[in-house]
Amino acid sequence: TSIKGDITDYDSLFHALKQHNPDILFHLAAQPIVTTSYKNPIETFKTNVLGTVHVLEAAKHIESIRGIINVTSDKCYENDGSGNRAFVETDRLGGFDPYSASKACAELVATSYQKSFFRTNTLHLASVRAGNVIGGGDWAEDRLFPDIIRAYLQDGTLNIRNKNAIRPWQHVLDPLHGYILLAEKLWIDAECAAAWNFGPINEPNRTVHNVIQSIMKLWNKPLTILSPHTNTPYESPILTLDSTKAVNKLGWTPKLSTDHSIAWTVDWYKKYASGENMESFTRQQIDAFKNL
Repeated sequence: TSIKGDITDYDSLFHALKQHNPDILFHLAAQPIVTTSYKNPIETFKTNVLGTVHVLEAAKHIESIRGIINVTSDKCYENDGSGNRAFVETDRLGGFDPYSASKACAELVATSYQKSFFRTNTLHLASVRAGNVIGGGDWAEDRLFPDIIRAYLQDGTLNIRNKNAIRPWQHVLDPLHGYILLAEKLWIDAECAAAWNFGPINEPNRTVHNVIQSIMKLWNKPLTILSPHTNTPYESPILTLDSTKAVNKLGWTPKLSTDHSIAWTVDWYKKYASGENMESFTRQQIDAFKNL
């Protein structure tokens, strides 16, 4: 069942949940783009903060719900750009740009609801923070992989903001696997009602430039890469996650290396460009992932 709606519309959201009475709620709805948050901060805070309040408030009144996985972002941490170490779940929250700040706020909302309403209840909430997720089917503006694919499908010109930015690149199926595993644990263990990182493990730092080079090699076609304008909005130059907690307490580890994540994603977009049945191919990738 699919219902199109808006989490800033509390009444519609509540009625949709009431109609279907889910056992587990995965909250992934968001305004997810940093550059968009600079252009429209009001909508960003409204969706990511008030929207999260709506989701949790509605869930509070649905007796069937036993667990909530609140998906935020690796950008919820206060980042001074030094890159001295990877972020752990207990690090201070913050955010320079409106998107990052909105995700830190969403974390505070989730913690408040967990402590105020869910602690003595049968309903438990966990927040999850993944890295820079890649994978087929993403067409968002101002994201590296979709921008590269659009460049290939159009005039071969790619505009990038910071070629030296370092991010924890990972395939979407890896954190999703972690979220599902956590939801299963949350069902039986209230101690899992906490914050969790799901990022790459034992992977070298990869810059935007490095990822672009890997994609061009796999696509076997060069791109014309243009530098950003001088007034490009600020984004943290380096961001990495420490996922030791998920490894030790959940038994989760990524199934795909960064290289394999890039290769799987390129393969998806190549199939798309050649006109293949993408629902079928997406299911093939999911099945292949499950068998790893």
